[in-house]
Amino acid sequence: MNYTIKQIIDQLAAGETTAVALATQYLDRIEAHADLNAFITVDREKALAQAAAADAARAAGDTRPLLGVPFAHKDIFCAEGWKTTCGSKMLDNFVAPYSSNVAELCDAAGLVTLGRTNMDEFAMGSSNENSFYGAVKNPWDLNAVPGGSSGGSAAAVAARLVPMATGTDTGGSIRQPAAFCGITGIKPTYGIVSRFGMIAYASSLDQGGAMAQTAEDCAILLNVMAGFDERDATSLEHAKEDYTRDLNAPLAGVKIGLPREYFAEGLADDVRAAIETAIAEYKQLGATIVDVSLPNTKMAIPSYYVIAPAEASTNLSRFDGVRYGHRAADYAGLNDMYEKTRAEGFGNEVKRRILTGAYVLSHGYYDAYYLQAQKIRRIISDDFQAAFKECDVLFSPVSPSTAWNLGEKNADPVAMYLEDIYTLGVNLAGLPAMSVPVGFGSNGRPVGMQIIGNYLSESRMLGIAHQFQQVTDWHTKAPQI
Repeated sequence: MNYTIKQIIDQLAAGETTAVALATQYLDRIEAHADLNAFITVDREKALAQAAAADAARAAGDTRPLLGVPFAHKDIFCAEGWKTTCGSKMLDNFVAPYSSNVAELCDAAGLVTLGRTNMDEFAMGSSNENSFYGAVKNPWDLNAVPGGSSGGSAAAVAARLVPMATGTDTGGSIRQPAAFCGITGIKPTYGIVSRFGMIAYASSLDQGGAMAQTAEDCAILLNVMAGFDERDATSLEHAKEDYTRDLNAPLAGVKIGLPREYFAEGLADDVRAAIETAIAEYKQLGATIVDVSLPNTKMAIPSYYVIAPAEASTNLSRFDGVRYGHRAADYAGLNDMYEKTRAEGFGNEVKRRILTGAYVLSHGYYDAYYLQAQKIRRIISDDFQAAFKECDVLFSPVSPSTAWNLGEKNADPVAMYLEDIYTLGVNLAGLPAMSVPVGFGSNGRPVGMQIIGNYLSESRMLGIAHQFQQVTDWHTKAPQI
């Protein structure tokens, strides 16, 4: 169960295993560890049918490298014939009538879908406690959160329930759960992965990405997911590229920037120590460390929590009980139906963000809040570009601490928002970034380090992460469950 995607690909090609055997192994393990609550939907019959078809295709001479490799989708990507809930009661009865671009590309590659992973409702949250289907548990410590909103995908990969999974990242929702669960996760440049069929939270921030054990595995999955899609107006017309091409590039001469604002007060000592040890390893590999500044870091949280809720309030207006999804059973007229449907269908965090968004977009407040937040967004982006004039990549923590306990921050939403301080700026600027496991905190919970690159530098980032993983073994560690 500890095989990487690369190893699975080699095994299938050599005839040492079959897609059906792999799918059965992983499905059995998912069933055995249902207590993690990492999945919303698992369909054994459908998965084994896909696996059997993959085996038949391979026997007939099909040489697609990923043919028959099992994986899971975050339950935010529409896939035809699959229940797609986005972690919400509002979509508990919704079966997607079409597939997202990401789902289409994964199907075309021959991947076998085992199921749909749990997530914070409509991707709003940092702990995966906001799901209608209950909280996901961190496989390293069942009392800890796995991070969010892609907590189900992170927990599933960490627990070896699947070898890889898709995720989405609006303000850190791939990187933070990857860090908390001790796996590798990458959020590419905004527009690299199509958002068509990916249920929207904040359209100018949402981006799909890959979660797996290693940087190499993430590169392999990103090769499948990335590409221009004319159905998504924000999709980048960027030539298809091979994200594995720089995996073996040496690190000699690479300049790593350390933003001083990301290592200031508020960073836990055990997280700092793990990252400093990783940085020392990079020095041994030939990289150069430079000090840089991102002076407007402190403005990332207030600007994000104006822009994201504003876009969410607009995107979620479509869930009204008329066209699809939940509808209140008892109502007296159209307006009453709208009100009761949305009151029943949305959880507290989603309601909080819809209300915030509606407020900042309302007459008299748009200029004072939303417009100002967009101006700050540009300033934050400019800060990153200034930093990249001095270095090739930036290293930073992913979160100020390791995973906190389930329920610990539920009474104080702002305290949870503050945990996103190191990840939000990347989304505001549309940059690529990833999380790499670099050790464990004093409580035995994983620590991740963030690697931030300039636009379209995914392959270089993945190479930098891969070189570290060639001389360390943090990415091979698995929870004993």
